[in-house]
This record gives sequence, structure tokens and C-alpha cells, in this order.
Amino acid sequence: MRAASRSRLRDVSAAILMHEKFSHGAPAAAVNAPAAPPHPELAALPPPARRHTPLLERYGSDIAEFFRQVIPVVFGLALFVAVWAILAQNSALPGPVKTWHSAVGVFSDPFYRKGPNDQGIGWNILNSLQRVGIGFGLAALIGIPLGFMIGRFRFLSGMTSPIVSLLRPVSPLAWLPIGLLVFKAANPAAIWVIFISSIWPMIINTAAGVREVPQDYLNVAKVLNLSEWKVFTRILFPAVLPFMLTGIRLAIGVAWLVIVAAEMLTGGVGIGFWVWDEWNNLNVEHIIIAIFTVGIVGLLLEQALMLLARRFEYR
Repeated sequence: MRAASRSRLRDVSAAILMHEKFSHGAPAAAVNAPAAPPHPELAALPPPARRHTPLLERYGSDIAEFFRQVIPVVFGLALFVAVWAILAQNSALPGPVKTWHSAVGVFSDPFYRKGPNDQGIGWNILNSLQRVGIGFGLAALIGIPLGFMIGRFRFLSGMTSPIVSLLRPVSPLAWLPIGLLVFKAANPAAIWVIFISSIWPMIINTAAGVREVPQDYLNVAKVLNLSEWKVFTRILFPAVLPFMLTGIRLAIGVAWLVIVAAEMLTGGVGIGFWVWDEWNNLNVEHIIIAIFTVGIVGLLLEQALMLLARRFEYR
């Protein structure tokens, strides 16, 4: 009796396997072979269910990667806020909650104007960005071509190397009195400080990129009798582009770092002047808000240039 049941079970199992094999597609030889008579108990079986990929199996790795990146950031910010709150309890430093309520009030009307020196934080940020844009743009307009020439011509490199080595380590604020003396006004003096501070990373990185171009490429250009313009557009510029974008990214960080200190000394409308004015009013919450604002704007500028660098990455 048991032997008959086992034999019957084996027949049913074999029939199920054959049914699934033909349902999912079989080789041509097997399809063309004469069909075996169906087992009596096979007709009662339901057709095999269609397999669906579970949602967790399909997106599980992406969700896990997302949490691996987000959770450390959340814990880091939470730890920072906790340390800030502990320090605020034992000092005159405003706590996170008090600073948050003050930030809501500041950014609820960021573009008000009540006088030449009493304007919202939005106008101060825009004025600082305008100064940075002018000084940084002038530095790029002069520094990048100069870097190409320094890297391309050995005589010019030897001539400018001691000047760059001497002036590059000078503190940016040391150039401010020179700007005030020459331009007789605070706004162009601040732009001058941004220009002279951000030009060095562009010159050095661009020149280093030109020196990294393989000499074989330049030898081929010499054999083909290419003009200097074609050497620049076909060989130098594509190869130097990653170095140049790195110099630009470093320069924008320096420019945004310098503008706050320059505006604190020169006055006018700007985020640096806003910090100094709030200190004179003993409004420490607004100073903390300005610190975070400067950091966020600087981070956005750097990330934008990194996206630009990845967009134009030379391969």
C-alpha cells in the first residue's frame, strides 16, 4: 500500500515538472516530440503562477544604500545640535531653539530696506555674491591664460615662479590697505582683495596641468606643424581642463572666505558687514545665523562647480 502511494507520488511529481518545463518554454526537440498522455491527476492542478519580482528584492539594495548614506549624516547633525545645546546651557551662547526662532524671523522678510545700512539678509548676501562674482571673474580672466602661458613657456615659468612663490602666502587682508590706497573706496578695495586672493589657485593649477601634458603630444604637433592656437585648442585645453576646474573650485572657496573678513573691515552692505553690525548690537543669534548662512552659500557654490567639473570631465 505504501509502495503504491510512493509510486503514485513520484508519477505526480514527474508530471508537475514536465508541466512547468513546457509552460516556461522547452527546447525545439522536446516541443516537436510526441506529447505524452497527460496524467489523470495533472488536469486537476492549477496552472503555474507567474513569477513577480518582489518590491523589496527589486529596490532593496537602493534603499539600503540610501540609509547607509543618510543615517551617518543625521547622526552627525544630531550630535552637533546636542553638543551645541549643552554648551548653551553653561554659557551665554544662544541655544538651537532660540536661534531657530530668530532665523524664522530673519528669513521671513529677507529683502526689507529701512536705510542704506539697515537691509535684510537677502540683500546682504546678494551684495556679497556680486563682489565675489566680479573679483572672481577678473581673477579667472587673467589667471587662467597666465597659467597656460607659464606652463607652456619655460622662460616665463622661471621668470614668474619667484613672484608667485613670494606673493601667494600673503594673508588676503594684508592687501586691503593697498586697495584702499589705490581705489580710494571700500567697494573696489574689497573686490581687489577677492581678486588677488583667488588668482593664485587658478594660475598654479592651470600651469601644473599644462606641465602634465605628455611631451609626445607636443612632439606630434610640432611634426604636423600645428599653429600655437591649434595646439591650445586641440591638445592643451582638453588635457588641462580637469586641473583648471580644480583651481576654479579652490579659488571660489577662497573668494567666499575672504569677502566676509573684507566686508567686516570696509563696511557697506554685505554679509560680513551684517555680522559686524549684529555684533555691535549684541545680537548673538543673528551672528550664528550669519555663520550658517555663509557656510551654506559657500557649500552651494562649491557643489555647483563640482557638478560643472563632472559635466566637462575630459575622457
